[in-house]
Amino acid sequence: MPKSRTHPLLEPLIPAPKPGGRPAKVPRREIVNAILYVLKNGIQWRAMPHDLPHWSTVYHYFRKWQKEGVWEKVAQVLARWDREREGRYASPSALVMDSQSVKTSEKGGPGDTTGRRRSRGGNARS
Repeated sequence: MPKSRTHPLLEPLIPAPKPGGRPAKVPRREIVNAILYVLKNGIQWRAMPHDLPHWSTVYHYFRKWQKEGVWEKVAQVLARWDREREGRYASPSALVMDSQSVKTSEKGGPGDTTGRRRSRGGNARS
């Protein structure tokens, strides 16, 4: 049976099993496929189909790789790849932000400086 491999873009980013000790029972490709299945379909970890690796194994690697920053690196590589695929530079050269993109503080919160006060009487007219 041929070794199952991850996607060429992702393969260098997914940590290999540590040398020595017990060999990995589940190929990395199967773990990545299962993680992508859960994320794509928005299901609970325990609701994974039985033809995928056991949910606790998949969740273990998801959290481990999340703490190690693997998913952040994957997102960056895929964003660069997508930009190049569209014929653009891998890294954006400019960033545009407007008032619709940047949220300001909520009105009425602890730092509210509008000077408004609520009346004590509810609907009272004064």
